[in-house]
Amino acid sequence: MEGADGISARAGAPLDNNICEQALKRAVLHRKNALFYKTLHAAEVGDLFMTLIHTRQLCGANSFEYLTELQRHARELAANPAEWMPWNYREKLAHPPPPA
Repeated sequence: MEGADGISARAGAPLDNNICEQALKRAVLHRKNALFYKTLHAAEVGDLFMTLIHTRQLCGANSFEYLTELQRHARELAANPAEWMPWNYREKLAHPPPPA
């Protein structure tokens, strides 16, 4: 049976929708705070940081640590941003490039 009764028939199905509600709450809160950006550029920067921080949290690590490492390795980040994504930057830190 599908619908509300069909969910209970599936083993292991969550009985709540908390994960979706948490994601929406974060987006709604950011939208409310975005009303106070003074320029379009500031809003774009805010969106970028919100995305990085939320993605980092979904990967299960500390957002402050991640952003700090991005600052420490700004040149390497600019040269190859794909290696500094929230889900793979630790691998880059574990294997630093040889000294020039």
